[in-house]
Amino acid sequence: VQLQASGGGLVQPGGSLRLSCAASRNIFSINTMGWYRQAPGKQRELVAMITSGGSTIYLDSVKGRFTISRNNAKNTVYLQMNSLKPEDTAVYYCNTYPMLPLYWGQGTQVTVSS
Repeated sequence: VQLQASGGGLVQPGGSLRLSCAASRNIFSINTMGWYRQAPGKQRELVAMITSGGSTIYLDSVKGRFTISRNNAKNTVYLQMNSLKPEDTAVYYCNTYPMLPLYWGQGTQVTVSS
């Protein structure tokens, strides 16, 4: 079972994107969900996480710019990304938190460039 992220693309600095990730009910309903990213030559890092109750935690560098949310009825988690910077360029993935290797999908590429 893989979690497939979507919604990435090429955007100019200062722009916005909204990522989505749908999961099956048995994965989504009881788990804390997270958005992760991996930039070229860097390790994968946790960007944001949201508990089943809606509590959130963010990577310091995205606080105030990114918002994670979830729709429990649709088993979907979102990442709204505003004020994007070139350093946000990466492949973005969703997974549970803590992550489970079998859930890694292909991710969605986000490129921030003028």
